[in-house]
Amino acid sequence: MKEYTIYPVAVGVNETDQGIMTYQRDYGKRILLPVYMFYIKGGDKNILVDTGLEQFVVSEETEKKCGFKVYEFEDALELFNLKPEGIDIIIHTHLHNDHCENDYKCNNAAVYVQKAEMEFFKNPHPIDHRYYPDVLDGVNVVEVEGDVKIEDGIELIFSPGHSAGGQSVAINTSKGKAVITGFCCNEKNFPEKGPAICPGVHIDAIKAYDSAQKIKSLADILIPLHDISIGRQKQIP
Repeated sequence: MKEYTIYPVAVGVNETDQGIMTYQRDYGKRILLPVYMFYIKGGDKNILVDTGLEQFVVSEETEKKCGFKVYEFEDALELFNLKPEGIDIIIHTHLHNDHCENDYKCNNAAVYVQKAEMEFFKNPHPIDHRYYPDVLDGVNVVEVEGDVKIEDGIELIFSPGHSAGGQSVAINTSKGKAVITGFCCNEKNFPEKGPAICPGVHIDAIKAYDSAQKIKSLADILIPLHDISIGRQKQIP
């Protein structure tokens, strides 16, 4: 089985409340919330997980607090001598706007999305306002359903609850199975002892809770989608 290396790059950052990450816990604690693009290196294809925000402003003070630089999408790709048209595959954890605003630039990419997520994207409920109808215009979407292997050593794991069709990404590495969560969370969702904590934002709390338990049990290396410590790592593993 192929082994991959994961390169997280921040392509946006927000300030929010910890309770947005951890359901019924830590409300009132302000946190920085990085938005990542992950470059997956090791095969014969250029693969990204999520593409992040297109337009944002980040101060030097915020970058200093984060402990890493925040890049525009094209600049993030240049770190790996890549251009948007050179991306072969984009895997989406889900289709909230902060994960997919740069897709349209990657006009040669196959974009993997869960069928349930696409159905919700096309007709979102008003309670979830983070679906922007034009972000997938001109994009080559490949719909999948449930758990599915898309490349040697890369598997998509259906992880609903935070969104209708979230999918986590299990990636074979030299140190075991690394899993990028298909739902918004940080390290506080995964205490060392006891069950994982449900994401604070969800459309189905029970499914979100169950997805968090599933991913915690599967991962040798757990990569919470918005944890600030991930951006301080040059590569995983």
